[in-house]
This record gives sequence, C-alpha cells and structure tokens, in this order.
Amino acid sequence: MIKRILQNKIKNELFKSKAIIIFGPRQVGKTTLLKEISKNFDKVQWFNADEVEVQALFEKASLSNFKSFLKKEHLVIIDEAQNIPDIGIKLKIIVDSMPDIQLLVSGSSSFELANTINEPLTGRKFEYLLFPLSFEELVNQKGLFEEYKMLKQRLVYGYYPDVVTHLSNSRKILKSLTTSYLYKDILKWNRIKKPDKLVKLLQALAYQIGNQVSYNELGQIAGLDNETVENYIQLLEQAFVIYRLPSFSRNLRNELKRTRKIYFYDNGIRNAIIENYNPIELRNDVGALWENFIIAERMKYINYHDIYTNRYFWRTHSQQEIDYIEERDGKLYAFEFKWNTRKKYKFPKKFIEAYPENETKIITPENYYEFITDIKNE
Repeated sequence: MIKRILQNKIKNELFKSKAIIIFGPRQVGKTTLLKEISKNFDKVQWFNADEVEVQALFEKASLSNFKSFLKKEHLVIIDEAQNIPDIGIKLKIIVDSMPDIQLLVSGSSSFELANTINEPLTGRKFEYLLFPLSFEELVNQKGLFEEYKMLKQRLVYGYYPDVVTHLSNSRKILKSLTTSYLYKDILKWNRIKKPDKLVKLLQALAYQIGNQVSYNELGQIAGLDNETVENYIQLLEQAFVIYRLPSFSRNLRNELKRTRKIYFYDNGIRNAIIENYNPIELRNDVGALWENFIIAERMKYINYHDIYTNRYFWRTHSQQEIDYIEERDGKLYAFEFKWNTRKKYKFPKKFIEAYPENETKIITPENYYEFITDIKNE
C-alpha cells in the first residue's frame, strides 16, 4: 500500500459538518484511499453508486427516505457518486439535516459530478483532487534514490497505481486503461457523436505535447470542425485526461495572447495512446516527455500542498519562449525544463526586462526533485 498525501489531509477534515468530495480520473486509487481512511472508524456505511441497487436507494430525495437507511454518527461513503441523478441536492439534504453523519464522496466525472454539486453544496463541502501516484509519494514510500533510479521508466510508463505496482505488465495495463476506462465517462456523455474521431483527436494531441496547439489544425487531422474540437478538448479536460496551459501576456506587444499548450495528466496514458513504449535512449520525443512529466508532477505538488498560483507558458511572435511560469503574490517564477544538462540556456532578455519582479530557474534531471518535493539540495 502506497500512502497517499491526501490521506491525512482528509482525515483531519472529517466530522466538521462538511461533505468531503474527492475527484479524480478512474483507476487512480480513489476507492483504495476511501478504504484506507475508513479503516480507523467502526461505524462505516459504504455505497457503490456503480450498482443499480444503490442508485435506486438514493432515487427519492427526501429526508425521511435518507433517515430510513443512513445511520447516525456514521462515516457514509458514496463511491462513484456521479451515477446518482441530482446527487448535489441529495447530499445537501443529508449535510443540512443529518449533521452527525460524515459524507465522504468520490467521483470520476467532473463534468457530471461537479456540475451537480457545486451550487447545492456551496459552503457545505471540502473538495480534493486525487491524481495518479506522484513522484513525491513514491519518494516518501521508497526514498529519493530508489525513485530517482526509476525516472526513465516513469517517463515512458507513468504513475497509474496498477502500472507502478505491476511494472512488468505495464503495457497490458495501460492498454486496458486507454480502452476500457479512459473513454468510459466521456463516451456516455451525449455530446460525443463521433468516438472514432475523438480517438484521432487524442492521438493528435499526444504528438503535440509541449507545443502550441491549433484547433483548426487538430480539426483537420481528426475530421472535426473547430467548435467540436474545442468541446471535445473541454470534455477530455473535465475527465482528467488532458489539461490546458494558457499563454502569459501583460506588457509586450508581440507576446502571444490566445494560444495554449495541452498536456496529459500521465505520461503512460500519452504513450499508450500512440502505442510508443520505446526506451528513452531510442526516442526523439524525450524533451516533450520530460516537459509533460515535470509539469504534471508540479501540478500534483501544487494541489497537494495548497499552493495558490496561476500557471502559464510564455512566447512571442519572434519565437522567444519560456516553458512554464507561475504567478503568485505579484511575482513571476519562470522555469525551463531541459533533459540535456550539458545544453546551455539563457532566459529571454525581453522577458527579464519587461518583468523585473521575477525568479528564473532551469529544471533538469539533476535538480528536478527540488521542484516537485519538499527535499532541497543543501
């Protein structure tokens, strides 16, 4: 059992008159996390909302109905809660009228679950996002040196729990993830009309990680119009498959203002989509893999450690660029991600002059652990 960073954070928020909502992709360990948290409690009721019987149990949204099967002073767990219609209203009734019950709710589909709970549960919930396993969690489990030795494997196969714990069977697991689970929530959404073209779109995105993307170009590759491309990308983001990084623009006339980069939550998923498991030494996309890996791990670190920051990339029409920027407390932190430690790099002079309140740093395989853990090189 690999201990998740969220485990203690969630345990510390229990029985504070708030529902606790855990979002995240399928197969990242939400159910396992719920089981670990519930081990410390004698009074636990568990409902798997994938089951039709559970959906029927919660069908009637009334206090008398809920009192008939929910027990006082219990930890009530509802797993895959997005399958219960109008779940937000039902959770609100329980939180407001049964304060001695602690609701612990998980969901894989943010476009279903978030849209139904946000308004009813305003001020009544704590929300957490569970990612695939993180570099930091594996360091906590095995030590920095042991996890550092696995870096090249992680760049190719990623951090999904089943992959990490069964590395010898990783290709079969990733194939299952990208066929059985990746599209499960998306394809049942009635706005998806052409699933084959969704797959083509994902493949096109996989080949463009770290690059600016054009919806028009993606549409031509996948056979979709621009509006459909944008809708599909939004759904893929809400299903925790990809995420968008916007461009930073404040002072300079020639800064790109409306472009975006798209990254995958997990390198293994990205490589499985294009069926490329070649070792790092034989690849021509190692720079893109490194960039996707570091940005994904930084996103986990930011979320798990409650760091509030805006996140961007920067580029000008004259092709000057910076991989990644964080903006917080009126200051900019600019980062370049370089796999080749021998290659020299200088941050663009125009950026330094335009934004004097900045810090810059190059992230390489020699120092990356400082960027995604609390371990510092003394």
